[in-house]
Amino acid sequence: MVHAPPPLRSHAREMRKGPTRSEDRIWSWLRDRRFGNYKFRRQHPIADYILDFYCPELKIAIEMDGEVHGIDNVAEHDKARTRYLERQGIDILRIENEELIRDPDTVIDCIQWAINKRK
Repeated sequence: MVHAPPPLRSHAREMRKGPTRSEDRIWSWLRDRRFGNYKFRRQHPIADYILDFYCPELKIAIEMDGEVHGIDNVAEHDKARTRYLERQGIDILRIENEELIRDPDTVIDCIQWAINKRK
């Protein structure tokens, strides 16, 4: 797997300082091995990408998608990133911010399903 360049790693560190509300909520579930005793990292750089949440042990990435992800060029970037990560053996779980607001229990179930799938 290709390591992220230093400027991207620095940008990831900065992103950790200002998470979105959705990222903050998911992080409260994942941090400190609270979810299945698996370690997740937030704003984790891999190659040219920054993953919202990543579990290296299971090779699962959780991506939070807001409205901006529906814009054509962003959606194309997301597809390219997904293809790259899948070639690296990483499963991607995409969660829409609206789904987190509407039905957090379903989001929890989806995360648990992704973990169980990779155990």
